Amino acid sequence: MLRAIVIDDIETIRKKNSALIKSSCPNISIIGQADSVESGIKIIKQLSPDVVFLDVEMPDGTGFDLLQKLKPFNFKVIFITGFEDFAIKAFRFSAIDYLLKPLDSNELIEAVKKAEDSMSKEVFDMKLNNLFANLERPKNLQKLILKTADKIYSVNIQDIVNCESEKNYTTFNFINAPKLVVSTNLKEYESLLTPFNFFRTHQSHLINMAYFDHFIKTDGGNTIVMKNKATIPLSVRKKEEFLTLLDNQ
Repeated sequence: MLRAIVIDDIETIRKKNSALIKSSCPNISIIGQADSVESGIKIIKQLSPDVVFLDVEMPDGTGFDLLQKLKPFNFKVIFITGFEDFAIKAFRFSAIDYLLKPLDSNELIEAVKKAEDSMSKEVFDMKLNNLFANLERPKNLQKLILKTADKIYSVNIQDIVNCESEKNYTTFNFINAPKLVVSTNLKEYESLLTPFNFFRTHQSHLINMAYFDHFIKTDGGNTIVMKNKATIPLSVRKKEEFLTLLDNQ
């Protein structure tokens, strides 16, 4: 049995989530609840849980504040949030799972399973430190967690020149570092990186416009040349959007 604490500032949601956890996850025993950062810290220190179901936003701070004040800690964390806001982007950049309110039983069961089977404490700490740092960094200094077959990297977004996809794999090419291959499709990274001046030029290509050099028009197609001399195809259906983007740079 995993001993768990549920932290949420709204009593009705806290009780509802606790009931769903009990009915969906027989391997979880809820040993306590809290309604704030302050009370959450107190009960965690008192009961030493295995898992904490942690609300992100509370009246006296955030779940991130709670974890910062408890570092180092030994429990697993399952984040819960009711807001599609900056926190969601931070989770995704740091490759940390989260649940949206209202909780879905299947997603809850999967999150608990991941917590049970989760990576080493070192890896989780790396992801969490990346998340904490990104919450404090300006937009142009954000870092992205990338998981290759044998390692996990924290990379500077501004160092990414372009991304190329092949089936369910994405290759990241950098301005001054070896390429990295991850087993995540390009659509996920397009969603994350488009707000950072990245553009999907083709079904298989995403580029950082900061490294765009010039554009070649030919009878056979259209080619983008990057500052590192890499050549990237531009699909016909993306050409007008790309030229509009260039006009606005």
